[in-house]
Amino acid sequence: MFAIIQAAGWPIWFLLLASVIAVALIIERSISLRTAKIIPPRLLDQVVGVYQRQGLSPEVIERLSRDSPLGAVLAAGLRNLKSSRYVMKEAIEEAGRAVAHDLERFLTTLGTIATAAPLLGLFGTVIGMIEIFGSQTPSGANPQQLAHGISIALYNTAFGIAIAIPALIFYRHFRNQVDTLVVEMEQLAAKLVEIIHGDRQ
Repeated sequence: MFAIIQAAGWPIWFLLLASVIAVALIIERSISLRTAKIIPPRLLDQVVGVYQRQGLSPEVIERLSRDSPLGAVLAAGLRNLKSSRYVMKEAIEEAGRAVAHDLERFLTTLGTIATAAPLLGLFGTVIGMIEIFGSQTPSGANPQQLAHGISIALYNTAFGIAIAIPALIFYRHFRNQVDTLVVEMEQLAAKLVEIIHGDRQ
């Protein structure tokens, strides 16, 4: 592996850094965006059950807001329990936007790596081409410098593409996952509003 890094020249270090960051972000988002963690099963049923049996105290609502992203959205609506349907929905939508923003954390960085990695590979290719042209002398080409230039060009191109493909796949996957989770939370929050305020007129 170290021999490949040596053959690829100094531009490869930028790509290695990008790959380490991409792997760290993919692992972090895979752990953070688990459905059970964002939308705990039966949380809405439990909240409705407590509300119908004994009502919801400010302490219970505060605990709910810290439970999960869905809990934060439901708690925002429950803080406006005695307000109109419109006010309750507004509070839920505001909390939903904040939660969605939090779920999208680091995705921009992952998308940037997916876009930038091929460009970093191209940069390495250009450096390799410069080495190749630098190997030309009046007495002929320096074979060692020529081979090194070709190595830099090819390895950096390959590394750039190899980093960009999984980064782009996971970026798209996480974006879709966030969108799906947000829609599910909106549906559950709307169900809570319907239970508290009754069916629409």
